[in-house]
Amino acid sequence: MSNKKVVTFGEIMLRLATPGYLRFTQATEFEATYGGGEANVAVSLANYGLSPQFVTRLPKNDIGAAALSTLRKYNVGTDHIAYGGDRLGIYFLESGAVSRGSKVVYDRANSALSEIQPGMIDWNKALEGAEWFHWTGITPAVSQGAADVCLEGIKAANAKGITVSTDLNYRKNLWKYGKSASDVMPELVEGCDVILGNEEDAEKVFGIHPEGVDVTKGHVEAAAYESVCKQLMERFPRAKKAIITLRGSISASHNSWSGVLYNGSKLFEAPTYQITHIVDRVGGGDSFMGGLIYGLLTYPEDDQKALNFAVAASCLKHTVKGDFNLVTVDEVEKLMSGDASGRVSR
Repeated sequence: MSNKKVVTFGEIMLRLATPGYLRFTQATEFEATYGGGEANVAVSLANYGLSPQFVTRLPKNDIGAAALSTLRKYNVGTDHIAYGGDRLGIYFLESGAVSRGSKVVYDRANSALSEIQPGMIDWNKALEGAEWFHWTGITPAVSQGAADVCLEGIKAANAKGITVSTDLNYRKNLWKYGKSASDVMPELVEGCDVILGNEEDAEKVFGIHPEGVDVTKGHVEAAAYESVCKQLMERFPRAKKAIITLRGSISASHNSWSGVLYNGSKLFEAPTYQITHIVDRVGGGDSFMGGLIYGLLTYPEDDQKALNFAVAASCLKHTVKGDFNLVTVDEVEKLMSGDASGRVSR
């Protein structure tokens, strides 16, 4: 398995989280870890035995070095990282509980990645021997330069016949450089073979929405999303699969979690999990994407199994502190087989 090379491109940040469930105004210290959409996907894939390479731009300072050593610790390849700029982006996290939602405050203006320019990454080298290239809608939201370099990567991957995936990941607080997601994203998504989103992403970025669904009611009807998938694939004819994650928010501590995959002819629906005591939901979508990429590469003829793996993997992520989904294939398969007991393994 480990010869399957997957390249992801995006920003890794310093994550400063309040301890426990403290509010920002109460915190006298922060827990420092690292994370970010595409880095989170790369860590998942490394845990599953693949060979991910994470492409980014890091500052040549001790904080950049700390982020780098974190990636290496989890067996993520760092051979094609560009260096320069003054700082690593930061995000602050306040974990919600019960009726109080989590909060994120970004501090990533003028980060090394936000100042990246075309030509700084040798995409020909970075994508050599790769089977898959993944990016998220967070990266082109950071700056025009990041959007341009992302497009460079997509076009290079297309030219090499590499499968390209995106997680639409709409973040309204990030689009600050004078363009909207709907201005920038279509050209990037046109180069994608696999598109992941949730109901909000498709609506906010492309004006595509399902009918008669209210996520705040806790239960999300999977079949309602077939129309979203079909509309995405009509708009982006290159896409061979569209996947929607289905999160029902009962409270900040209790979500239902599932997903659907449409392959152009059939809609697959995963089992629904009740995640009743969420430890950390940040990175939940990334853990789904990591599971999906692994599943589609490992079971190329079995879309149902690939989808089930993605949903089970991200269900487990909600029990893991930090951005990264630190679980194994065996643990995911155990949950897929119906063992959700959480009994001690000894």
